[in-house]
Amino acid sequence: MEILDILIIGGGPIGLNCALEAQKNNLTYLIIEKGTIVNSLYHYPLYMRFFSTAEKLEIDGIPFISTAPKPGRQEALEYYQGIARQRNININLYEKVLKVSKTGDIFDIETSKAAYKARNVVISTGFYDIPNLMNIPGENLPKVKHYYTEPYPYAKQKVVVVGSSNSAVDAALETYRKGAEVTMIIRHSEISKSVKYWVKPDIENRIAEGSIKAHFNSEIVEITENSVIFKDENGQIREIENDFVLAMTGYLPDFEFLRNSGLELQGECLNPLYDPETMETNVPNLYLAGVVCGGKDTHLWFIENSRVHAQMIIGNILSKK
Repeated sequence: MEILDILIIGGGPIGLNCALEAQKNNLTYLIIEKGTIVNSLYHYPLYMRFFSTAEKLEIDGIPFISTAPKPGRQEALEYYQGIARQRNININLYEKVLKVSKTGDIFDIETSKAAYKARNVVISTGFYDIPNLMNIPGENLPKVKHYYTEPYPYAKQKVVVVGSSNSAVDAALETYRKGAEVTMIIRHSEISKSVKYWVKPDIENRIAEGSIKAHFNSEIVEITENSVIFKDENGQIREIENDFVLAMTGYLPDFEFLRNSGLELQGECLNPLYDPETMETNVPNLYLAGVVCGGKDTHLWFIENSRVHAQMIIGNILSKK
């Protein structure tokens, strides 16, 4: 069996960037991706626009041409998937990595389709696969959605949106404008300060005028077939009629996979242990890249500030040759 220089787990923007860096340095590599190319972006809301401008989303110096100041999901898919085609990236799609183990200096990687060996492994799996559950009765009902794609299914429906981040605000505004009766249940005292600056006044004005109802300092305690039960800011239990719940409560990395790969996770946020200068973890020659580095602090890393991980990782690998 061929022993690869690098096996990259995850074919998102940062995984692709690692592959491009490996190509430039004549290292043998393979990306294993459980879905399509930039799978997380594919599952983003259909009409989502990035916070970042196009040039901050570029990888390997390849220009990202956008018709708008803030590119959208479709433009990003065209850009990253276009790079994979044009640069002939070595990537296996719809193949899930099940286990990473190490014998001596060589990693054994078991997937849903095959087995591989590599001298180095890069985990660049993001955080979009596992919803951050509320762990309340009724959360498993079909009407509860942890992923939001478009507003049209919610027209003329009573919709509860949980959260106050960008995803929650986008869902609330879009469904409201397609005719939904929207109520937001928010654990904090205000809309998140991280909400896109051109969107934040919009949601605050809709709440102020009463077009979108919002209950701050509140928390859902139960979801039933026809209602949502929550505790309001005064500690009172209230119940409202409901057709759908959009639980925009965030997402988490696959911590079980990280632990099983030998990574040490620290603190309440389960931050993986790694060297910030090289991105190497406590397992020699096993590296992290991208959002997965933040543990539960998924807001710490984005495409624009983790693009540098590829050069750091490949530079460290080359320094050991």
